[in-house]
Amino acid sequence: MIQAWRRVGDRLSLYLPVLLMGLLALGTWWLVRNAPQPVASGTEKAVAHEPDYFMKDFSIKSFDATGRLKSQIEGSMGRHYPDTDTLEIDNVRMFAVSPEGRITRGSAKRALSNADGSEVQMFGNAVVTREPFVTAGKQPQPQLQFQGEFLHAWPNEERVSSNQPVVLTRDKDRFTADSMQYSNLDLVMKLQGRVRGTLQPSRTK
Repeated sequence: MIQAWRRVGDRLSLYLPVLLMGLLALGTWWLVRNAPQPVASGTEKAVAHEPDYFMKDFSIKSFDATGRLKSQIEGSMGRHYPDTDTLEIDNVRMFAVSPEGRITRGSAKRALSNADGSEVQMFGNAVVTREPFVTAGKQPQPQLQFQGEFLHAWPNEERVSSNQPVVLTRDKDRFTADSMQYSNLDLVMKLQGRVRGTLQPSRTK
């Protein structure tokens, strides 16, 4: 009887390494399956809408290839947001001059500008003024001014629009509207909503 059990033990000892290797492989498979997923790399994370630098009492100027001043933006405080590459400006003042010499000025309590200042959204007591100008061979153009709580300006394209009520003053004429689109290059004005106007008689020589 003792010899029989001894023979069984000898046979089991032959298969013991195989059983241990099987258990080890099973444990390795379980660990791999239940291991936590790798953390996503930093480049895949969404960039937070937070400023990466500030400017105080600043002025940004833009020049053309000949060194002529094209535009200038000033403010009491500026915050740059890298996720949108925009600049938020407090107490903004804007200046732009076209290649023909037409001057446009703007101001507001707050503004949002793109990187090169070619698109500016102005909020709170916003005013955009195109100064009078004379083009050779054409009739002189009087001062044109837009006022509202929101104005959207494209200085390089000489365009102004708003989806909110605006007041338009052209020389001594005055108009109000619920929204507006204006292109100085095309000399096209579109007033929408409740439009009212007051026209002053022209002076006769």
